[in-house]
Amino acid sequence: MDETVAEFFKRTILKIPMTEMMTILKAWDFLSEKQLQDVNFQQRKESLVQDLVLLCEKKRASVHDAALLDIVYTQFHRHRKVWDVFQMSKGPGEDIDLFDMEQFKSSFKKILQRALKNVMVSFRDAEENAVWIRIAWGTQYRKPNQYKPVYVVYYSQTPYAFTSSCPLRSNIPLLGQALTVASNHHKIVKMDLRSRYLDSLKAIVFKQYNQTFETYNSTTPLQEKSLELDIHMDSRIIHENRIEKERVQRVTQETFGDYSQPRLEFAQYKLETKFKSDFNGDILAERKEPLRCLIKFSSPHLLEALKSLAPAGIADAPLSPLLTCIPNKGMNYFKIKDK
Repeated sequence: MDETVAEFFKRTILKIPMTEMMTILKAWDFLSEKQLQDVNFQQRKESLVQDLVLLCEKKRASVHDAALLDIVYTQFHRHRKVWDVFQMSKGPGEDIDLFDMEQFKSSFKKILQRALKNVMVSFRDAEENAVWIRIAWGTQYRKPNQYKPVYVVYYSQTPYAFTSSCPLRSNIPLLGQALTVASNHHKIVKMDLRSRYLDSLKAIVFKQYNQTFETYNSTTPLQEKSLELDIHMDSRIIHENRIEKERVQRVTQETFGDYSQPRLEFAQYKLETKFKSDFNGDILAERKEPLRCLIKFSSPHLLEALKSLAPAGIADAPLSPLLTCIPNKGMNYFKIKDK
């Protein structure tokens, strides 16, 4: 194992929290149970990392083994990435083909390697017929950069793929081409949907809302988790009669359901409109360029926060469809223009 690979192992292991070290190493499944038992996990992290790197060197670990460890770490800490969603589609009259995961992997890898001289692609199978793909991009003259990879999560026989942010935007079309061809689709588009919470994005595009979602960094503003439909109103905020409260509860439940919401951190709205005026010669009315405005709603758990607004008396029920349509439309980026 050369110094470059040893350094890659070292930096990857250093990222792993001590409390998760054993769990992640077992999930990696490269070192045996006996080898892990012989390691002193109570020592300082720097010494532990050295011991683990030496173990990997004895087992003649390769850069691909290090990449798989990095995938396992990223699976445990997927919320540290920002994920985009890509939707693929078949051509007119095309039927659904029988899917072979091994053929998908082979085709995906070949497409990238034919286009780029230096690129490294690693795969790890996951639950629900998903595959995690790690791509370390290089250039014609530089080896793959192992410290700025792109991760792709693809669920077999579905038109959706989830990708982490790509440091080289020029490679996005190639990535899209590889996904489209390997999965036997005809076209791919990037959806206006983004979040750190991969399971929530999956629930939105697959319409699987009625489930438990990731709850990392669960700082809860506005009593987001305790504000349920049977909430006790704060008399200092608003005083409503019983009939109105029941109406608000009914409308909120009809809009959001009685299950936890997918977790998104923001929704962004871009408005473009022409200024309209009844007065001739108005400076703004003569302006050819539209007026532009950007509005962004942010929260550690935006949809639950929106769900709590009307029961808390902060907003009227029902909320604007622009706020409540986010899961159904599969969007949290909106462009609003004049009709």
